[in-house]
Amino acid sequence: MSDEETTSAAEPPAWKAHGTSGHAVYEELAASEDFHELRKRYRAFVVPYTVAFLTWYLLYVLMSNWADGFMDTKIVGHVNVALVFGLLQFVSTFTIAVIYSRFASRRLDPLAGNLRERYYDEVPR
Repeated sequence: MSDEETTSAAEPPAWKAHGTSGHAVYEELAASEDFHELRKRYRAFVVPYTVAFLTWYLLYVLMSNWADGFMDTKIVGHVNVALVFGLLQFVSTFTIAVIYSRFASRRLDPLAGNLRERYYDEVPR
């Protein structure tokens, strides 16, 4: 074990060292309007995009299994519909990741930052 690990393991967290309850701080933040708004915004993004992506993915799987004729349709040369669908799975994954990153930076990070500041204001260091 390194000196850094030994020191950090031997020292109690700041809230314990100052006699405050870490649970009380978390409970207060979890009950705050900012926290509820953060969860609401997060879920409002994640649930629809997850449903949409899983629907799109399952469509690809189901069509690959039961729509052989359609999926085997050649588009250009040896490129068929199945290959295009498969490649579009990657495109949609990266597109959703970029959209989420922008959404989180704009709509989630400011609220999370406020909660983090409130936490550090309430927990002595």
